[in-house]
Amino acid sequence: MARRPVNLHPAYHAHVYFDAATVAQARALCEEAGRLFRVAVGRVHEKNVGPHPRWSCQIAFSAAQFDQLVPWLDAHRGGLDILVHGLGGNAIQDHTEYAYWLGKDWPLDLDALPRD
Repeated sequence: MARRPVNLHPAYHAHVYFDAATVAQARALCEEAGRLFRVAVGRVHEKNVGPHPRWSCQIAFSAAQFDQLVPWLDAHRGGLDILVHGLGGNAIQDHTEYAYWLGKDWPLDLDALPRD
């Protein structure tokens, strides 16, 4: 069973995963999150970027926004999978020990992350 996201860090990323069939849905979800919660929304990557094994879009947010944003993402993800991870200063640890999933968990390419 997947671990539920826990608010332990001062800042977070949520990576919304999608494919060609769901890119419009993902784009709409990220744009709406940005508008409603005033969070930073990154580019919609229609290719695998970094450790992410699927196309993705990053949402950056603070601990103060966590308790409202994360449940909203879960309720509105419409079957999309979302990686939520803390930003603790160690990229490997952030993407493993402090990684939580809304939906299916995907194996990450940890070799693509910097070694701290």
